[in-house]
Amino acid sequence: MIKFTKMQGLGNDYVYIDAIHQDIKEPSSLAHFVSNRNFGIGSDGLILICKSDVADFKMRMFNSDGSEAEMCGNGIRCVGKFVYDKGLTTKQEVAIETLAGIKYLKLNVKDGKVETARVDMGEPILEPTQIPVVSDEKPVKNLHVVAEEKGFTMSCVSMGNPHAITIVKDVEHFDVAKYGKVLEVDKAFPKRINVEFAEIIDKKTIKMRVWERGAGETLACGTGACATAVACSINGYTENNVTVELLGGKLQIEWNKADNHVYMTGPAVTVFEGELLV
Repeated sequence: MIKFTKMQGLGNDYVYIDAIHQDIKEPSSLAHFVSNRNFGIGSDGLILICKSDVADFKMRMFNSDGSEAEMCGNGIRCVGKFVYDKGLTTKQEVAIETLAGIKYLKLNVKDGKVETARVDMGEPILEPTQIPVVSDEKPVKNLHVVAEEKGFTMSCVSMGNPHAITIVKDVEHFDVAKYGKVLEVDKAFPKRINVEFAEIIDKKTIKMRVWERGAGETLACGTGACATAVACSINGYTENNVTVELLGGKLQIEWNKADNHVYMTGPAVTVFEGELLV
């Protein structure tokens, strides 16, 4: 029997499990099972909260297809809420180890529970070999990729995981699934790619939909919102501090040029708790 908590950040939902006090075997298979919205719990994936030798806690994230990913911006805010609300820490500033490095969170607490979190997402990676993307351009702002006979101009950024951002005129009615699944596996992206389709509303506002590598379209993606804000700033479309509107809600993203770090602020919500009979 495994105790779990279903949580969401802007509708980007995961099953969270305390792997400090529970022994979790074959997390990839477990992720595939719990993510199924008909036969499992239903989620975009699985996140384990583990012990860390270098930070307060370690976060392991698995997509709905069972593949392990480096990071999840919406997920890490919920990790912060999980460890505080469940009494695993009393600190309101916590360090979380991820495959994309250690991330630092400031937890905003009301009535003893975390409502929102501000995450230091670190420096954006613009070197093409480190994203990775096949390109001689740095930063990558004019990558031309064709999907289903439609051409896309893409900017590429890594926030510890790879993202390709393209600008569209009417993102609400754009066929994200049609093009996202093809772009994700294009040969220009050696480790596949998360694809963001962005519409510029004004200098301080971006509307975005995302096709996540290994999960398909989700209601929100924190690392994707950060990467999109960086890409739009690099291209001169927006300022460095923007609101990113996703299907699941809004994130505040600041690319602080003083330290070159990207900061993301948004909600974290517990949906329900339960037990897996495995």
